[in-house]
Amino acid sequence: MLQGAMTDPAAPPAAPLAASGHDRILILDFGSQVTQLIARRLRENGVYCEIWPCNAAPDARIAEFAPRGVVLSGGPASVTTDESPRAPDLVFRMGVPVLGICYGQQTLAAQLGGAVENSDHHEFGRAFVDVTGECAITKDLWAPGAREQVWMSHGDRITRLPPGFRSVASSEGAPFAVIADDERRFYGTMFHPEVAHTPHGSQLLRNFAQGVCGCRGDWTMAGFRAEAVERIRAQVGSGRVVCGLSGGVDSSVAAVLLHEAIGDQLTCIFVDHGLLRAGEAEEVDRTFRDRFNIRLVHRDASDVFLKALAGTTDPERKRKTIGSLFIDVFEEEQAKIGGADFLAQGTLYPDVIESVSFAGGPSVTIKSHHNVGGLPERMRMRLVEPLRELFKDEVRALGRELGLPEAIVGRHPFPGPGLAIRILGEVTRESCDILRKADRIYLEEIRAAGLYDAIWQAFAVLLPVRSVGVMGDGRTYDQVCALRAVTSTDGMTADVYPFDMGFLTRVSNRIVNEVRGINRVTYDITSKPPGTIEWE
Repeated sequence: MLQGAMTDPAAPPAAPLAASGHDRILILDFGSQVTQLIARRLRENGVYCEIWPCNAAPDARIAEFAPRGVVLSGGPASVTTDESPRAPDLVFRMGVPVLGICYGQQTLAAQLGGAVENSDHHEFGRAFVDVTGECAITKDLWAPGAREQVWMSHGDRITRLPPGFRSVASSEGAPFAVIADDERRFYGTMFHPEVAHTPHGSQLLRNFAQGVCGCRGDWTMAGFRAEAVERIRAQVGSGRVVCGLSGGVDSSVAAVLLHEAIGDQLTCIFVDHGLLRAGEAEEVDRTFRDRFNIRLVHRDASDVFLKALAGTTDPERKRKTIGSLFIDVFEEEQAKIGGADFLAQGTLYPDVIESVSFAGGPSVTIKSHHNVGGLPERMRMRLVEPLRELFKDEVRALGRELGLPEAIVGRHPFPGPGLAIRILGEVTRESCDILRKADRIYLEEIRAAGLYDAIWQAFAVLLPVRSVGVMGDGRTYDQVCALRAVTSTDGMTADVYPFDMGFLTRVSNRIVNEVRGINRVTYDITSKPPGTIEWE
């Protein structure tokens, strides 16, 4: 994947990704860190949807998209302040169903004539609502008089309903936890149905999309594949395309999809920055050159990258150094093959949403991503990003649809900067070799235990501290290695994998005995949030 190259992530796609034959839901994002989960739940139910920033959704584009319904996401702002974002008025005049979630419910209520106030009774995490009525989104799920578990995250609450609305459920901190206007088909929930901690959340969203909006639920990965091939051909025409290939799931699926669409018009460039795991460079060559017969340029630039990283310890500077240098090396190689008209890469939407702070808007930047930045004007290539609106699990499904081997499709995510952000401190060839060996042992043991597919991501981290140890009759003063393993669906949230102590002890013994330079091993038990999956 080419690092540092991307179009404006704050803008909606230039054209809808779904074919005109598919029903669509539009999700307007007010900055919630779990907005993607709304889209994921809808797509799990076969309903195509797109996420647009609430402040970058002009009326003409919304009308052109022609959604069957609109979802207003949660967000960190308070409706009680003048500068807080609002939904476009068109949303309430289109005659389509609207579902507001948390902040989305509050701005819906405020914009339609209700009242929202700060509350002394905040609700964060697991909560319970008392069902007081019925409506279309709770149909066949919640009966009046029932008490249902949900997941809340709010400090404000609605204190007066807009005209035409009625209350369907309440909680201790939210008297209007579910509201409904059945005539206009407007609904709101103070809780988040998109998260797994709301047990019936997926069904509530399905009721909205299929029951209220009338979506057919016919969007499949096979359909996406056929439509993506046609879009690529229409965009590229007879032009030449270069693809930044890392060998990871995203760039691999993008490359095979592109090759299916345009054949030998595609050339993949694999820049080996010396920060890969053990054996990965050889596997890339073997897989794409031999198995798929894709034109591949392999550039070993490890000396160049390691020299540039010498003395660098700040993680953001590491990322920017690698991203900038990657573009330089990539540009050298694409010039050698005579240039190209298009640049393709496997950017996913999770990369975008964590890297974007909408100007004047609600989203916050968590960290810069290796493949999210500015495309240098001198490259003079247009971007092809066929996976830009897909989640990781959807990319895996597309890879299987394309016939990629499970060894690639099921591979754990690996960051573009590679081992550089798993070495806390200065990156050297020696530290890379030490971490590579420890990481290989860890993954070997995970596979041997039959746990690889049950884990979203597992890796070793080399810490910038040393500890005293004893080996034989001698004293050691070596580095500390941390192990990380999490379960997740799409990387937005993650829980620590609960290894038994016997497994961790076995891995620790192997690393300490087989990797010269490490004499202590720890296990990271932090979830996301509050932590991130990677350490840097």
